[in-house]
Amino acid sequence: MADTSRFQTFPSKPRVFVLTDISNEPDDAESLVRYLLYSNQFQTEGLVAVSSTWMKNKVCPQDIHKILDAYAGAVDNLNKHTHPDYAYPSVDSLRNLVKSGPPVYGFAGVGADKPLTDGAQLLLERIKAPSEEPLWVLVWGGTNVLAQVLLTIRDQYSAEEATKLRAKLRVYTISDQDDTSAWIRTQFPDVFYISSIHGWNQYGLAAWTGISGDKYYGFDNGGPDFSKVSKQWIKENIQIGPLGSAYPDFLFIPRATLQHFYASDAGQQGKHYSDMSDSVVGVDGKTYRSNQATIWRWRDTFQNDFAARMQWSLNPDLASTNHHPIVIVNGSRSLAPLHFEAEAGSTIELDASQTYDPDGDDLTFTWWQYREPSATQWLVHFEVSDLGIEKLDTEGKKIKVTVPEPEKSCVDLISQQPLAKGQLLHLILEVTDSGTPALTSYRRVLIQATNKDLRGGKLLKEGEELNAIGDAMKDYTG
Repeated sequence: MADTSRFQTFPSKPRVFVLTDISNEPDDAESLVRYLLYSNQFQTEGLVAVSSTWMKNKVCPQDIHKILDAYAGAVDNLNKHTHPDYAYPSVDSLRNLVKSGPPVYGFAGVGADKPLTDGAQLLLERIKAPSEEPLWVLVWGGTNVLAQVLLTIRDQYSAEEATKLRAKLRVYTISDQDDTSAWIRTQFPDVFYISSIHGWNQYGLAAWTGISGDKYYGFDNGGPDFSKVSKQWIKENIQIGPLGSAYPDFLFIPRATLQHFYASDAGQQGKHYSDMSDSVVGVDGKTYRSNQATIWRWRDTFQNDFAARMQWSLNPDLASTNHHPIVIVNGSRSLAPLHFEAEAGSTIELDASQTYDPDGDDLTFTWWQYREPSATQWLVHFEVSDLGIEKLDTEGKKIKVTVPEPEKSCVDLISQQPLAKGQLLHLILEVTDSGTPALTSYRRVLIQATNKDLRGGKLLKEGEELNAIGDAMKDYTG
């Protein structure tokens, strides 16, 4: 039997505060069920029912309570499948966090003459709490509760105090769902704010629709595998047991809301969301490039993960359920990226042989370069050269990585001059077990290419100077 003390641990629990227009459509109920299955990894600090453009005149905290009632029937089983230090929260502790925002649309609930609702009061209290950790506000509906709190902070605190309080916020709104969101970004540009900005209700342009929206929105036709977001798969793998029974049929697109807790562009920390694209080979063998591909490329993995956790909610028996591989690279089992500095053209060795599966399953090791986070241009392969990846054993537990030569990794594209510090290159290790459903754990390795002797530049003659990136790319043929 698996030893739970060997299960995954977490460096910290992000503080999470949820604003949800639950009951207007199935997606927020789906998000809450999914969130609860991962709630042992987070410090939940609020579950507040809000309005939105889709439900303008009411809020529905009772629907949060219905899902928590379902969670009550699953939490004991869930706690059999966690590391002892990372238990799932009790249902009573979560019930105490259920509050309401104003039952009106957008700015009708915002103003100096408007009293704070109990939901807004809780949010203000959690922002003011003496914690060094930021507060992640996950907005699944409208943002008028957040807007009212930010207005209160501006009006009732000194400029210095207000700035410090706003600095604690990490807001993730997916897409705008009322008329206060744009106002928040305009009035409080210092707030860390993640959102897909697009035309009103043009959700098909947003990256998050890559979770399961390919058929509804018609993007990347033939690329994503729809099987694990189909109604039949959901019925067989998710809508089971006490908690799964609270997961409704989706009308349009279920959302997952757990993905953006650190750098929003997968390589650099920034205050605002970066709408990126990935090039991914689809199930039809063709290559697709889109912002949605940054999500659907992981669909098989995150849906297997979802299904495995739902099995935990049904069954306390460790032997008949699957648990995640524990990835250890060069002796480090942290979830944080592993950082190296390496001279251009040099090699480093990576050793994942200490990696283990707590259930004793066989493991498959796959190393691959994630180029897109290293790029500053659309033509990724023009700018980002290949890392050399050589297996040092038959299973691929140990590899040797060769950093590209300085002219490929440490030269400015326009000036053609050598750089002492070049590209930050991303290497991903995927470790997948042989259990059912198969579970995958990841580790990112960040390799900073260096060039201490300033090698690889070009001495341009008069008339050969490059004035724009297009000059550097004019001879590129792909």
